[in-house]
Formats: sequence, C-alpha cells, structure tokens
Amino acid sequence: MNTHPKKKNLWRAAAAVLAGAVLAMTFAAPASAAPLVDATQKGSIAVHKFEQPKTSTGLAHNGTQVDTTGLTAIPGVTFLAQQVNTIDLTTNAGWKKANTLSTTFKAADSVGTINAAGFTLAAGASQITDASGTALFGNLPVGLYLVTETGVPAGVTAAAPFLVSVPLTDPTNKDNWLYNVHVYPKNSKAGVTKTVQDAAGVKLGDEITFTIQGDIPDNTVVAGVETITGYKITDTLDPKLTYANKTVVTLVKSDGTAGPALAAGTDYTVVHDGIVAPGTNTVSIEFTTAGRAILAANNTSTVKVVLSATVNTIGEIENTAALYPNQSSITTGIPVVTPPVVTKWGEITLKKVNGAGTALTGAEFSVYTSLANAKAGTNAVSLGGKTVFPVTAANGELTISGLRYSDWADGKTLATNDPAYRTYYLVETKAPVGYELLAEPISFLVTAATTAVGVDLNVVNVPSNSGFELPFTGGPGTLALYIGGGLLLAGAVVFFVRSRRATN
Repeated sequence: MNTHPKKKNLWRAAAAVLAGAVLAMTFAAPASAAPLVDATQKGSIAVHKFEQPKTSTGLAHNGTQVDTTGLTAIPGVTFLAQQVNTIDLTTNAGWKKANTLSTTFKAADSVGTINAAGFTLAAGASQITDASGTALFGNLPVGLYLVTETGVPAGVTAAAPFLVSVPLTDPTNKDNWLYNVHVYPKNSKAGVTKTVQDAAGVKLGDEITFTIQGDIPDNTVVAGVETITGYKITDTLDPKLTYANKTVVTLVKSDGTAGPALAAGTDYTVVHDGIVAPGTNTVSIEFTTAGRAILAANNTSTVKVVLSATVNTIGEIENTAALYPNQSSITTGIPVVTPPVVTKWGEITLKKVNGAGTALTGAEFSVYTSLANAKAGTNAVSLGGKTVFPVTAANGELTISGLRYSDWADGKTLATNDPAYRTYYLVETKAPVGYELLAEPISFLVTAATTAVGVDLNVVNVPSNSGFELPFTGGPGTLALYIGGGLLLAGAVVFFVRSRRATN
C-alpha cells in the first residue's frame, strides 16, 4: 500500500521531533544518583607532622593532600584518633550536631567541651608518625573524630587537639565526598635545655644553680593580639635538693645579649609547691598575658631561667626541666622535656689503725679543699656545723659524708688537670693516746667508688717517739742512779784528801 507523500513527510517530522526530545532528555538527565554520604564507605585520616616553616607556605588546608617538598618531617610523634559518639554524618541532623559542637569546642579542653555538649568519645586508636612524618588512621567508619597529639620526641611542640569529619566535601569536585582526609596540624619546634653549675660547691648545704633555656614558638603578634596561648617552664627537683627560693628569669637574644626586661609578678609568676608528695618539689614559671605578648614580639630570643637549690643528701642526683610552649601542652600535660642533668655528692670512710692494723679511737680530723689551707689550718670544711670529726667507733672507722665528687662537676666528668677537679686533704688535729700526730696532710678523693660501702683509707699512727722510750725524772732506775752518783762523789772526796796530804 502506498502512503501519501504528505503523510510521509508528517511522519518524518514527528520522528525527528521525538528523537530530538529523547536526545534532549538524555542530556538533561543527571549522570548519576544524588551525591549522598555512603554509610558503608570506610575512610581514613592521614596526619602529617612537619616543622613549622619560617615563612607561610600558602598551601591549601582543605583535607586534600598537598606538596610538602622542602618541609622537614617529624617522625616519632604519637596521635590518638577517637570517634565522637551519637553524631551520624549520614544525616543532615548529624551534620547540624557537628556544627553546633564546633561552636563550643575548645582545644584547650577538648574532652571537657565534648562531654559538656552531651557527646562521648570512643576509645580510639593511636598511631606514630613514620619517617615521612605521617600517621595514618585507616578503615574508619563515617563519623566525626577528635585527634589529639599524645606523645612527642624531645624538642617538638604538641599541636592543639582538633576535630575532623570523615568524609568531607571534595573541594575539587563539589558534587563528591572526600573519604580519605589529609590534615597538617600547625606546630612549632621549641627546644629546651638544662645545665647544672655545681663546681663551686664543696659540701651539703652549698648552693648550686640550674639554668634552663627555652625557645619561643615562632608566632607573631597579629592586630595587637599575642598568638602565644600559653608558656610555662617547670623544674621538678629531686627530693635530695632543697629549693633556695631564688629564681631569675630573663630574655636572651640570638646574639647572646640581653633582651627586654621581664618583671616578676607582672610578666611571669614563680610558684614552688614544696615536697608534699612524690613528684612534687616543683618550681613553675608561667608567663602572664602581658609576658606572652613580650615573648611573641621577641620570638627569636630564648627564655633563660636560673634557679638555685641546695643539696641535702648525698647521691648521684638527676632531674629534668620541662617546657610547655602553648596552652594545649599545658592542658594535655605534654611538654618538651630536657635530658637529665646530674650533680654528684658522696663520702669517704677511713679507718684509724696502728702499725699492726689494730683499730684506734680518740683521733680527730679536719678536712680542707687545698693543700695550702690544710698546712695553715685555715678554712676547714664544715659539715653539719662541725669542722672537727672524731673517731669514736670501736672499730676505728670514721665516715666523712657530704662532699662533692672530685671527678664530676657542672654535669660532666673532669680530667685531673681540670680546675674544677677537687682533691681533699685530711689533717689529724688530735692523735690517739700514746701515738704521734700525722706529720703532714693526707690527700684523698671522693668518687662513686669511695661512696660505696667499705673502708677507703687506712690512716696509720705510730707510737710516741716512734716507739722509743724516753727517760724522765722519777721513772724506773732512779735509785740506782742516785747510789752510783753518791759513790762517785765519795771517791772524789777521798782522792782530794789524799792529794792534800801528799802535798803537805
């Protein structure tokens, strides 16, 4: 059957219109379903720890991975990631809750503000940054996470805790989700050192000093507001040390000259908690708002703290100092800690004997720090308020305790030719009955070996007159001398009389 030409044209036009409509519908339809959060998707948080550069990098901080070429990675930093419970990020209501929490969240009290908002935290897991400075938390369910820096190596400042959601809207593809999130917590590397100065010390009760020098975080004053949120230095003294209530705080410029003056009570406070329990006896120097503003304006300088203490008990005494360079480190209790410094104090035990090794009592001794003083008998060492030490023990032993090690001072081993190397001198001021005093001083050292239990030095006395008996009037044999003398005198008289007669 033939179709009329007009009808054919009509059908062709209709087909063309239909095809165009279908094509238009094809391009107008979405390429995929609506971009919703996939509750079954697992994500990750990669935490990257680098030293704070001196100048801003301008790199994005939107959850994507960025090029960190030129930055110095910090390995060995421990992070803890904990999911915030009851926040469901697969719902709009969950995102609103997260947003509400973000307005009340305070890094300085992260757990406290989360709990106060009615949320709890899961136990979480910890990861340590590798050689590239990365700690990876993988296989994470969708949710909001609190990331806290819980451990840092020496010289590294702990970053403030922060919240991060998994996923995030992909910043480069707005209709997609970013389930693998990269974060770069801001931090600065603040070092702290501690030294001890005890070379001038001789005995227990002498003052020694500790010097602590802490870096200032590389922050700046923005619009007149200081950006150092907290700054604190602590020194927990060993119980064998007694704080002398002397602390001096100054700023030292990079060239070694003095920086701006700091006023105690205005720019910083000094508090000593005393020895009330193990781990106390701590001296704390904390900067006020005014003081932190000075630090922020002088961040190339260092804070120098010099505090004094006395030694009250012998031993090899070590302790450390700690720097809290921001409020986060103060709140979390994660400071930068110095290597320990050591001051060493000991004793020596001598035994008083005769030549046969028999113990003697009744001797008395004094100790001097130079041969000249020992010979002159001046400036004897006073221990416990005494400069004379008697031998009263039946075994003849005497322990002289509380002297600085001879071969250790200012935190290091001393060579014998070092001016701080200490030789002590023993002078006998009273000899046992029937024995001679020592003719000259005896030198001795105080070391770890002499401080150990045992006799270190035998001090031998010889009998009076080296054991030779001295004759004296009224002693044995006197009568015989008198008789002999009388006979000699009588003989002389007889001889004289006879001589006179012969002459006459």
